[in-house]
Amino acid sequence: MAEIVQQRIEDRIPELEQLERVGLFTKKEVKAIIKRATSLEYKLHRLIINKEDFIGYIQYEINVLELIKKRRAHIRYQFKREEIEFPIIHRINSVFRRATNKWKDDVQLWLSHVAFCKKWSTKAQLSKVFSAMLAIHPDKPALWIMAAKSELEERNSSESARHLFLRALRFHPGNKKVYQEYFRMELLHCEKLRKQKMELEQAKIDIGEYEFSEEILSGKLAMVVYNDATDKNKDAEFIISLLNIASIFDFTKDFREAILQDLQTKFLDDSVTWDFLAKRELDASMEGKEFRTAKVRALEVDRREAQCCRVFDKGVERINTERMWSVYVAFCLERVKRLTNIQELKDKRQERLLGVLRRAHDSSLLREDYYMHWLQILQSSGDADGAADIAVAATQRFSQSVWTWSLALRTLAELGKDGVGRLFQDALARIHPKESLPIWRMQVEWSVANQNPEETEAIFKRVLMSAVADVAMEMKERYIDWSYATGGYKKARKTFTSLQENRPLSKAFFTKMIQIEKEQETPNMNNLRDYYERALQEFGSTDEDLWLAYIKEEMGPLGQPENCGKIHWRAMRFVEGESVERFTSKYTLLQTGHL
Repeated sequence: MAEIVQQRIEDRIPELEQLERVGLFTKKEVKAIIKRATSLEYKLHRLIINKEDFIGYIQYEINVLELIKKRRAHIRYQFKREEIEFPIIHRINSVFRRATNKWKDDVQLWLSHVAFCKKWSTKAQLSKVFSAMLAIHPDKPALWIMAAKSELEERNSSESARHLFLRALRFHPGNKKVYQEYFRMELLHCEKLRKQKMELEQAKIDIGEYEFSEEILSGKLAMVVYNDATDKNKDAEFIISLLNIASIFDFTKDFREAILQDLQTKFLDDSVTWDFLAKRELDASMEGKEFRTAKVRALEVDRREAQCCRVFDKGVERINTERMWSVYVAFCLERVKRLTNIQELKDKRQERLLGVLRRAHDSSLLREDYYMHWLQILQSSGDADGAADIAVAATQRFSQSVWTWSLALRTLAELGKDGVGRLFQDALARIHPKESLPIWRMQVEWSVANQNPEETEAIFKRVLMSAVADVAMEMKERYIDWSYATGGYKKARKTFTSLQENRPLSKAFFTKMIQIEKEQETPNMNNLRDYYERALQEFGSTDEDLWLAYIKEEMGPLGQPENCGKIHWRAMRFVEGESVERFTSKYTLLQTGHL
């Protein structure tokens, strides 16, 4: 190993001598480089090698390159690159190759090598890196695309790029992203040739036997790619993506019309097509038109939006589906959210949206989440009766949806409508009991705000009979809070006593009562002990914090410190599993005053 390392260090001497001779590095700096390089070389030749050692070596060499670049700029010396930088670049490429041969599956390592080649202009090496990488990772379309783009952009070779795309399609037949980039590449190549021809013609240069093929200049190769892509991907969204790519280039008018014709004849049963066709009306260029006032411009925008809606109307006539209506509603909603100072335009947009929402609802094809937007608009415009009707109608359509019931009940409660109590009963009867907790919460809050205490208590007693543990436990906690707020300590204690044997119980049920007791002017320690004891019966085997809280209580001004030892002894017998170790640690901290 030492001989190999020594040989590699000796191979560096010519470039280091040049660095010192031309004044880029001092003699001391050269010695430091040799020392550091020797250390890094030994790491690469150990029996057990690490990827981090290779990365560290490469990074050090790149740092040296960067420093040389800065020193050259500083002293304005640009010679001897073949003798200084080239050996370093060659060495870095060699280390990268060793690393990628060892860790073939590390795509990031390959990409780091690619990035290095691009930065330091080693184009020939770049193609080799891509070839080696694709031989190992042919299953990754993104790498094929990256390699093809590199051939086109870095090496200016459309033929190589085309070859890579064709190979990619053999590995990934029908891959949409590969087809999109292949299509874009052919159009870019066509645009480049057209520009070259135009420049030659303008310069009146005789091109001799070299001729530009009209088929290539007109985009026939791109059309071949398009036809192949659409044969394998009969998808409106994909066709639109190709049309959008073609729209970037100004020479593709006939081509775009052909794609649009395909879209309109083959994909009219897809909502994506109608969405695209409608929005084309809106996106039609207004360049060249002058508007005297903002109001005149708003009228033109309104006319275009109305035309979009006419296209959408044709769409819902052809495909009357929830997806089609959702696309229509989404468009109208997006227009309503746009800012404008023209009230007439605002009103027209809102009117269109409400009309579309109503028609979709009447067709029973309005998506659930759009009811929320509908209710917000009706409420903000002051149509309380309309909002109430829609809220009830939404619950009839989505009768088992907790979200819809919550939305409707909240709306009706805010509007102060009659019959809210009956609707709560309807909701609880239709939705699954395991999902009923949000409705029970809402009913309790509504009853506290709108009903007398007797009616609220009746709701609490009814919900406590729920077979769903989460519902019963949370409502017991709320029942104690409500009892304390309405009837004071005595009522809260009475409620606690009536529920303390009614399982399931939560820890919060007991801690709430403990907190209420401690808030009194003269807390009763016997009551506190009773609450703690009952809580420990339920949760003492797994909750070490409850035992510690009890011990702290006895150590306080109301307690008897001599009881702490007994509680600790009981805890050590009662606590189970990992809680034993946690309790022991926390009890030690408590005794030493650190808890």
